[in-house]
Amino acid sequence: MLTQAQLAEFEKNGFLKGSVVLNDDEVEELREELALVMEGKTVKKPVLNHNMLDGGSLYDDMKMTVTERVVQIVNIWMASEKFYQHAAHPIITEEISQLCSNTDTLRIWHDQIQYKPPVSGGPTGWHQDHPLWPIIQPADLVSAWVALDDAVIENGCMWMVPGSHKWGDHQKHLASTKDFKPYHKNPELLPEGAVVEAVPFEIKKGQVGYHHSLTWHGSPHNRSEMHRRAIAVHYMPGHTRYEPSANHPMHQFVNVKPGELMSGSHFPVVFGKAI
Repeated sequence: MLTQAQLAEFEKNGFLKGSVVLNDDEVEELREELALVMEGKTVKKPVLNHNMLDGGSLYDDMKMTVTERVVQIVNIWMASEKFYQHAAHPIITEEISQLCSNTDTLRIWHDQIQYKPPVSGGPTGWHQDHPLWPIIQPADLVSAWVALDDAVIENGCMWMVPGSHKWGDHQKHLASTKDFKPYHKNPELLPEGAVVEAVPFEIKKGQVGYHHSLTWHGSPHNRSEMHRRAIAVHYMPGHTRYEPSANHPMHQFVNVKPGELMSGSHFPVVFGKAI
């Protein structure tokens, strides 16, 4: 359970380092499962398994070589029981419920692997999560990002902009400098006093890091000899509604009407009374 000081830190910054929630054996089990899914050797399949650098607006202002990769797997929990069990981790889900204003229910919105291979690992551009999820409201989701390798500056750890979760939706205005600093294309739209300054969010193997769905974040290239594997689970509090305004890979799994609370077997409850 998070302390009041930790909750205050998250409220101020929009991100927080948690504890080590996986031991070495548990990390190795998830690494082995990840390898099987990446190679297509599981009976069940995830929603996506691709190189996310092959397209998308996050990378429009970046120059990359054709060999760079960020392997993105969406909903690996659908292909792996061990990753589903991870998404329902009791420490993570209890702490996420605290960060979501003590909601009494958490559902999986979706999860995603982002694997930056040694040397060829590409960047993940500066972004906010919720604006990329145009079929759910409100923007109260919190993500749990667990490192399966030490995520440090050298192998492309995430960087965060403190306080940016309080500035609203600026996704279409975010860009990266050549040295991977974030900047706003129309800074006059930012609230008075907003300081756009990124800090590294280094996470140890097995450790969890939390961030709000509106916090500005991104991660640069992995030019090191180290792997950078991680599993992020994006959690919906119980009051999250289906409000479609654009398409999304999870659209095909929605079976509720606009305005209704998100529910269904593809958005399972992992914390709360419905378990």
